[in-house]
Amino acid sequence: MKNQLIIYDSLKRKKVPFRPLHSPHVGLYVCGPTVYGDPHLGHARMGITFDLVFRYLMHLGFKVRYVRNITDVGHLESDADAGEDKIGKKARLEELEPMEVVQQYTNSYHRDMRQLNILEPSIEPLASGHIIEQQQFIDKIIKNKLAYEVNGSVYFDVDKYNETYQYGILSGRNIDELKSQSRDLDGQDEKKNPYDFALWKKASPEHLMKWPSLWGNGFPGWHLECSTMSTKYLGEEFDIHGGGMDLLFPHHECEIAQSTAVHGKSSVRYWMHNNMITLNGQKMGRSLGNAVTLEEFFTGQHKLLDQAYSPMTIRFFMLQAHYRGTLDFTNKALQASEKGLERLFRGIQELSHLKPSNTSSLDVQRLERSCYEALNDDFNTPILISHLFDGIKDIFSLSEGRQTISGADLDQLKKLYDIFVIEIMGLQPEQKETHEQLTSELIEAILNVRMQAKARNDFETSDRIRDALNTLGIEIKDGKNGYEWAFRKK
Repeated sequence: MKNQLIIYDSLKRKKVPFRPLHSPHVGLYVCGPTVYGDPHLGHARMGITFDLVFRYLMHLGFKVRYVRNITDVGHLESDADAGEDKIGKKARLEELEPMEVVQQYTNSYHRDMRQLNILEPSIEPLASGHIIEQQQFIDKIIKNKLAYEVNGSVYFDVDKYNETYQYGILSGRNIDELKSQSRDLDGQDEKKNPYDFALWKKASPEHLMKWPSLWGNGFPGWHLECSTMSTKYLGEEFDIHGGGMDLLFPHHECEIAQSTAVHGKSSVRYWMHNNMITLNGQKMGRSLGNAVTLEEFFTGQHKLLDQAYSPMTIRFFMLQAHYRGTLDFTNKALQASEKGLERLFRGIQELSHLKPSNTSSLDVQRLERSCYEALNDDFNTPILISHLFDGIKDIFSLSEGRQTISGADLDQLKKLYDIFVIEIMGLQPEQKETHEQLTSELIEAILNVRMQAKARNDFETSDRIRDALNTLGIEIKDGKNGYEWAFRKK
């Protein structure tokens, strides 16, 4: 099972076998957040996607060095090297030091990632903490005659690079296409071509974040930080580079060009990208009034939300879609995930009440194989979850006495759910208030008595318990594989 992992490589545009450069060591680099605003669903999806990758690789026995950067300088409002630095602008508007903004939103990001049960990376470098390394990287590109300096700024020469290498190899764009799409922008006439990108920008006198350099006071370009820090911590060539689909161009395309300009080769063996998120079918944005932060999801304090949604509901909902597929958040879909998550953990809890038999009618080994096959197929969590729910049906069937399981198979089944649900998918039981938890446990106990009555064909007692609970606002749905219950909505 450990040697069968297949992943989708965005560069090759197909699934390929995963073969690490220096197995069992794996280098994983993921573009972290630009910390100038409260964390949102895009942060959550990228965090959860690569948390799953991190967890599964470690489960398979790999020694993973996971590097996730923090962008705290150089990310301008426009990808065309125009506008203000996003963090500098936030600092100016709120009358704060830039590093106050960075710390404030880094703290918020870490808090929300912890609530989503996302593991901390091995290394989390700051772009502002690697200015010297970035300047050295630029100097190497200049010496290789693939960059030029103009008036204190340094730009990557895309045409010159394209004479030897191929710019656009990741996104599928070519120079002619870039020329047709380019337009002159204010302050960009110093570039040789509009599609050349900044490695170092000259800072205006009022610019808040700037450093001395060979070219004058300035700051690094946004794309440069990832090439520099991935090289520093993972070497000239490493295994996996991840990020959101929105970073594929220009950010990751520019990374490939920069690294190739220095090392003479692309640094990354496998590129992975998670897809985008919509809300009620619309792209999220502040101008549309639908930019909901994670904190608002957790508290329910937003006009588009019917209720609060727990971090585990958000995590489970995201894992129900493949990371390369688009994902639309709706109240109805989230509420269905909430119920599904409750059923999953109710089934897991039921495992502790099962009594082993001498023989098994349940094929636990087959379930385990199916779970590994799903994850080995490019981390296919929707298929994994469907197999786990098939197992939950069997657990309730065992509880009703319609199937049997041996002691060894029961132990294996408990371990299976612990591995795939808790360890790999990172899901945790919801922490309910004490009185809510007690109420749920009492209802479960009463319903177990009812199931025992049904098993004895004592339908009078079974119906009386059902009617009594229904009077108290508890709806019960019987099925072939057991029952489900929920409080009636008011």
